[in-house]
Amino acid sequence: MYFVRLGVKTVSDIYGETARLDIQDVVRRLNVHLGATLVAALAGSKDRKLPHRWAKSDGPVPGPDVERRLRLAHRAWRQIADAGSDHLARAWFVGGSPFLQEDTPLTGIRGDRDADVMNAVAALVEDRRDA
Repeated sequence: MYFVRLGVKTVSDIYGETARLDIQDVVRRLNVHLGATLVAALAGSKDRKLPHRWAKSDGPVPGPDVERRLRLAHRAWRQIADAGSDHLARAWFVGGSPFLQEDTPLTGIRGDRDADVMNAVAALVEDRRDA
């Protein structure tokens, strides 16, 4: 595992923070920073209102596969936003990546390509140029 410094947080710090959050908090943060439409797409849902319901303490709970995708998205967002900005992180999710064979990270997350997605995050944060 790589341990890049991201401001005052390391990759392992962000992983631990994400693991400790309940899923409603993860979804709330993603909704604020990425928007509910993108969060729904990351989860593989066509219902753009579902992320708002997931964010409520008394709302429905996403299934295990969706929760895993949302936690991965949260870790990716935090690493990129901490190293750059929220704007960069949002653009990264929907833009093609040479580290994903020009697929979007959004599609990579929905396709359960977790290791590839996190490698793409590391490449961006570390400013690597080797695809």
